[in-house]
Amino acid sequence: MTDVRPLKIGITCFATFGGSGIVATEVGLAMAARGHEVHFIARTLPIRLDPAMPGVFFHEVVEPDHDVLQPDGAYPIALASKIIEVTRRFHLDLLHVHYAVPHATAAWLARAVLGAEAPKLVTTLHGTDITLVGTDASYLPITRFSVLQSDAITTPSVFLREATWTRLDLPRSLAITVVPNFVDTATWHPPAKRNRRPLQERFADLRDTDAVLVHVSNFRPVKRIADVVAIFQAVHAQRPARLLLIGDGPDCAHAEQLLAAAHLQDRVAFLGRQEHFADWLGAADVFLLPSESESFGLAALEAMACGVPVVASDVGGLPEVVAHGMTGFLAPVGDVAAMAQHVLALLADRGLWQQMSWAALDRVARFFQADAAMDAYEAVYRDVLKGP
Repeated sequence: MTDVRPLKIGITCFATFGGSGIVATEVGLAMAARGHEVHFIARTLPIRLDPAMPGVFFHEVVEPDHDVLQPDGAYPIALASKIIEVTRRFHLDLLHVHYAVPHATAAWLARAVLGAEAPKLVTTLHGTDITLVGTDASYLPITRFSVLQSDAITTPSVFLREATWTRLDLPRSLAITVVPNFVDTATWHPPAKRNRRPLQERFADLRDTDAVLVHVSNFRPVKRIADVVAIFQAVHAQRPARLLLIGDGPDCAHAEQLLAAAHLQDRVAFLGRQEHFADWLGAADVFLLPSESESFGLAALEAMACGVPVVASDVGGLPEVVAHGMTGFLAPVGDVAAMAQHVLALLADRGLWQQMSWAALDRVARFFQADAAMDAYEAVYRDVLKGP
C-alpha cells in the first residue's frame, strides 16, 4: 500500500543569493503547500522564505562564541547539534540537505548521534560542491564520504550527475536522480504589457529604441562579470543599449571600474540583491550569462520563463536549459565577440527575437514546471522511507 501520509521534512541550505538556496527554499515551500511539515535549519533565514506560511518552521543555527572554535569552523558542529535538537523535538522523517560539504557532512554526524531515531538523508548536489569544493584535495575524502552516506542523491542536471560520478570516483551503480530545477510560472512570466516605466526611472534619457540587456548573479569570478561588461560594450558600440545588473558580490566593484573606464557607467543600473525581479526581466531584451561554469543555470531559466532569450556560455548544464538556436544562443566560454554578435542578431531581427521568446516559454512549460519537480522529489522521499 502506498504511504501517502504527510511527512516531516528538515531542509538545510545556504541562505545566500545563489541558486542552491533559492531552489531549496522553493522546494520546502512547495512541500509545505502539499501538506507536509517543513523545518528549515540554517544559519540565517533563506532568501525567499516566508516563515509565516502554514506548515513552515525556521530554526536558526547559532555558532558558539568560543576562542577554540572560530565561527566558520563551528558551523558544521552547530548545524549537526541543531539537526539533532529539531529531529528529537519534531520527529523528522527525513533531512533534505543542499550541498555536500558542510551540510551532508553535518547531517551524517547528527545521524550518527541519533542512532535508531535518525531521519533518512537526501542530498541534493548543486555544482561547486562537486566541481570546485568537492574536488579540492583538502575536501575530496570528506565530500565523497558524505555523498556515500546519503540515502538518496539528486542533481539538477545530467552534466552534474556525470561530474559527480567522475570527480568523486564513485561507482556507476550508485543511483543519482536528476531532478531539473524549476520555476513557478505564476511568479516568473512575461508581463501582459511591456512596462518600461521602471527603466525610465533609472535612465532619464532612455529612448524607446534603446536595447536592454540584463545579468543576474552573485557576482563571483565564475560568473565572468568582465565578459558581461565587454559584451555590453561591444553591443553598445553598434547600437544604443542599457545594462541591468541584478545581484551583488565580490566582482561588483571591478565591474564599476571597467564601466567607468569605458565611460559607460551612466548607461548601467546596479540594482543590487533582489528577491523578486521578474518585472526587470520582463523589461529586458536579452539575458547574458557568460559563466565559466554552470551546473544548471537557474537565472537563465527564470529569464526564459519571462520570455527573454538567453545568450550564454556553452558549458556545464546550460545546454540542458538553453536550446541553442531555439531559445537563445550559446558560445564558447570567453568568446565575447561571438556572444555580442548573437545579441546583435536578436536585436536586429524582431521576428527572430519573438520566435525565441515563444520557444523559451514553451520549453519552460514542457520541461521545468514546479509540479513535475515536486513529484520527483516526493517520489525520492517516499522511496528512501521504504528502504532499510
